Amino acid sequence: MKILGIDPGMAIVGYSILEFDGKNIELLHSGSIQTKKGERESARLLEIFEDMNCIVEKYQPDVCAIEKLFFFRNTTTVMPVAHARGVIMTVLEKFGVPIYEYTPIQVKQTLTGYGRADKKEVEQMVKVSLGVDKLPKLDDTVDSIAIAITYTRSAEGLQ
Repeated sequence: MKILGIDPGMAIVGYSILEFDGKNIELLHSGSIQTKKGERESARLLEIFEDMNCIVEKYQPDVCAIEKLFFFRNTTTVMPVAHARGVIMTVLEKFGVPIYEYTPIQVKQTLTGYGRADKKEVEQMVKVSLGVDKLPKLDDTVDSIAIAITYTRSAEGLQ
């Protein structure tokens, strides 16, 4: 089964493709969609839409695990992220990819056993889960891997 993990954002969308056979997890590909800060929001959303179309067409994931927005103190930050998430979910719906959503606390709880774990603890558990020594440099990409791993340990992923 191929799992597309997504950490949504307006400036950076982290994504990863994992292969999961019910027991083992393998990272097939990871990367990011990075939009230009000075561009109009509509142009940035179109770039995310087009790039996500290419990713889904190329890798043909069976499911998608995406970070769910649950609370933001800064409303000016949450709106662009919500818009980007909407565009991403539209692409997934267009291709009929089932969507599973996880909050950051659920991801941390699933990977480390502690919902308030820090980034280093989550990164360490991603390394252990993949059986690797190194991870991609971009935090958003690593977060997308953690989100995809969360699916593999969820009730839906274990069916």
